[in-house]
Amino acid sequence: MAAGDNSGRVPCLNFSVPGPLGNSQPSNSPYALAASHGGSAGGGGGGSQSVTRRSNPQPGPAGLESPGVALGPPPNLMNSLPAAAAVVRPPASAASNMIGNPSNAAMTPATHSSPAAAAVLVYREPVYNWQATKSTVKERFAFLFNNEVLSDVHFLVGKGMGVQRIPAHRFVLAVGSAVFDAMFNGGMATTSTEIELPDVEPAAFLALLKFLYSDEVHIGPETVMTTLYTAKKYAVPALEAHCVEFLKKNLRADNAFMLLTQARLFDEPQLASLCLENIDKNTGDALAAEGFTDIDLDTLVAVLERDTLGVREVHLFGAAVRWAEAEAHRQQLQPTPENKRRVLGKALNLIRFPLMTIEEFAAGPAQSAILMDRQVVSLFLHFTVNPKPRVEFIDRPRCCLRGKECSITRFGQVESRWGYSGTSDRIRFSVNRRIFIVGFGLYGSIHGPTDYQVNIQVRLSNET
Repeated sequence: MAAGDNSGRVPCLNFSVPGPLGNSQPSNSPYALAASHGGSAGGGGGGSQSVTRRSNPQPGPAGLESPGVALGPPPNLMNSLPAAAAVVRPPASAASNMIGNPSNAAMTPATHSSPAAAAVLVYREPVYNWQATKSTVKERFAFLFNNEVLSDVHFLVGKGMGVQRIPAHRFVLAVGSAVFDAMFNGGMATTSTEIELPDVEPAAFLALLKFLYSDEVHIGPETVMTTLYTAKKYAVPALEAHCVEFLKKNLRADNAFMLLTQARLFDEPQLASLCLENIDKNTGDALAAEGFTDIDLDTLVAVLERDTLGVREVHLFGAAVRWAEAEAHRQQLQPTPENKRRVLGKALNLIRFPLMTIEEFAAGPAQSAILMDRQVVSLFLHFTVNPKPRVEFIDRPRCCLRGKECSITRFGQVESRWGYSGTSDRIRFSVNRRIFIVGFGLYGSIHGPTDYQVNIQVRLSNET
């Protein structure tokens, strides 16, 4: 015992080592063993032992002042430690006993190869009273995220060499997800403490758990789609909404087709609609993006059916040919004209060849061998003779906007002329649905061509 310490307690080694769950925790022990190169860890061999006592010791379990007191080695072991330093390391069974009941922890005798050995034993101090450092329920649950503390189930997430073992808590998962609730508490609830999830990415599953434990959203460009899939699988609509909102904010022409495919796969009609609108406005850039050739046939058909694509048909045909080459490789087919026609299927008939000029058709589709000979002849006749024969391809022009185009004039009719004195003219009309203003027509001078400087303003009024 150190001089001045008459408590009769067994002194405890105090080390800053990780807790049993990988969380570094400060010692709660009121005793600290000060060991230095010039000091002694024990009373044997004529050395002196220096022990400092902390002020205001915190009570621990079973009336002890600290869980570290019960974990200290007995006096005879302390006296047998070498003079350099003391480090305690229990066996695996002892470590598990410490987690369950610190007061019953078993210590193994110290072993060292020489009197100057610096490390003979190490023990992990249990995470005790962590609740006191968390002032809110959210903080306490956030602490439990991906933490072995109180965990009662483990998930083996991923497959192959990428499998991760992730701890969780049934209660937290059941509160946040109806799927987990049925898994743990339903009529066919599992009793297994390890559940395999080979179809889920570890990063996406951790993002889901992070949201369930703390309401925090951790998604990025690389994980948003897998996180959206995981959120849908486990019925967490709030996280789904965050993923969709992230995708909306990052929607661009170069990823519109990729996101459109995913939106259709995950049944997100609002996101799909936004992708289609982006493709309408930036058709050329979207078709040139790398992700275009990765879409499925149904998505290609859905795009080619639209009347609102802002690109010439010859460019649509070229993009369709690129997609057909990629699809042939995916199906392990040679990219011959016949195989391209085969993989395109009904998408080929959605290209509006009659809208091309005869020069565009002759230089491209007619020489591609993708169209059959009778189709080529029929289209050439359509371009060159009148009346034009019917063809099997759509000849309806694509418009940048859907719906009927209407013209509104200020006057029902004008007899001869009307004067303009330089004041503002305006035309007002009301609508009961969303419209697009595509242009303006202005009357000019009757005295011939003249240069005009015009200031046009469109004002929206909410008056009914």
